Amino acid sequence: MGRSLNEFIAALPPEEQSAIDARHQELKQEVEGLRELRQIAGKAQEDVANALNIKQPSVSKIEKQADMYLSTLRSYVEAVGGKLELTVTLPARPTLRLHNLGDVGVERGARPRAVARRRKPAAAR
Repeated sequence: MGRSLNEFIAALPPEEQSAIDARHQELKQEVEGLRELRQIAGKAQEDVANALNIKQPSVSKIEKQADMYLSTLRSYVEAVGGKLELTVTLPARPTLRLHNLGDVGVERGARPRAVARRRKPAAAR
């Protein structure tokens, strides 16, 4: 019978075990998308919908979007109990944090606005 992954790792030299553990910790900090972020926060789509003052299907739509306004992303992240921070990494420069991007027209303490919808072309109306 084969060995389990834990048994295999336990047989490695300590420095390799440390490297594997460090990489595992890095991967645990990465999130694939908004749905996973919401699940990690222990929130249901209905919880997020209530916080954003929108309907649950709109939350599902936000989670499936590949492109959105920063203000929508910020509102979503805050609805799951987080804080959005934007960083920029340039070659040979330290990481830079961008402040107030995505806050345009949003006053602190104001209710987040609903998901922006695309307008149908005039011919389709």
